[in-house]
Amino acid sequence: MFTLEVDGKPILTFEADRFREAQELGKERWLHADLSALTSNGVPLMNANARLSVRPANLKEANIFGQAAAATKPSEDMVLAYLVELDS
Repeated sequence: MFTLEVDGKPILTFEADRFREAQELGKERWLHADLSALTSNGVPLMNANARLSVRPANLKEANIFGQAAAATKPSEDMVLAYLVELDS
């Protein structure tokens, strides 16, 4: 499991087989669009100048991912466990 950080702030945790695969997620246009559209406390999760980085998830983040994955219906879609509270 890996955590995506935006400007050094942990935003979401996801599963990937390898670190290189995890890094590729940070380059996906659909993810940039989603993170730019989603807000937490009225602030977009990402802006055009944001720096994205990926690192191995810590135990707390891995547990949050496990809970999110367990609550998600099985599918081939990637599970993204957000580590920040999202606005409605």
